[in-house]
Amino acid sequence: MKIMEPFDVYKYYMSMKLHFESDTYDALKYNYKTSAKPQAFFKRRDKYHFAKLGRKYDSVNELINFFIAQFTHSSNNTWVGNMLDDEDVYDQWKKRVQSLSYVFETDINKLIEEVKSFDDLFSVKDDSPYPVVVNAYMQGTITLETVVILESLTGFLSVADKKVTDPIVWPEISKRIRKYKPFLNFNDLKIRKIIFRIFTS
Repeated sequence: MKIMEPFDVYKYYMSMKLHFESDTYDALKYNYKTSAKPQAFFKRRDKYHFAKLGRKYDSVNELINFFIAQFTHSSNNTWVGNMLDDEDVYDQWKKRVQSLSYVFETDINKLIEEVKSFDDLFSVKDDSPYPVVVNAYMQGTITLETVVILESLTGFLSVADKKVTDPIVWPEISKRIRKYKPFLNFNDLKIRKIIFRIFTS
């Protein structure tokens, strides 16, 4: 098994950190390139964490997935040491994406109890400052993956960003959804069939 060099792991970490925390940086667009320098890395006291990650995840794809799981987690573990302490986050993420259609269907069955139509999922009700689907995610009722899929299909954030007045929590939630979107792959036809079946039955 080939072990990834600690500095290479660090470069991907910095790229993913920038992607999820910056408004402008796009890891995919820039092919994970950042201004990370070896000199700065070797001065870090936590560099052994990156060596440990390099030994554990020997492929770039798996390492990127590990960081996606961590940076999209609700606790937002942005320090590499915390990520290693809470690796269950990655295991849970893998389970969700491996059964994404099932997770989505389960979540939609929960959501339909709160609305009369599909479009109502994106409306802002009087009892919450956020769209129904985002409110359900924030309450822990549904997964972030379901919210991201619905955003990919409808683009509801473009309207929600104009309607939601909360200047503190909403911008971060909206950013998390947008930043996750290009990394989440799903079966478009299968997902649309689930929505049609549930909302027309």
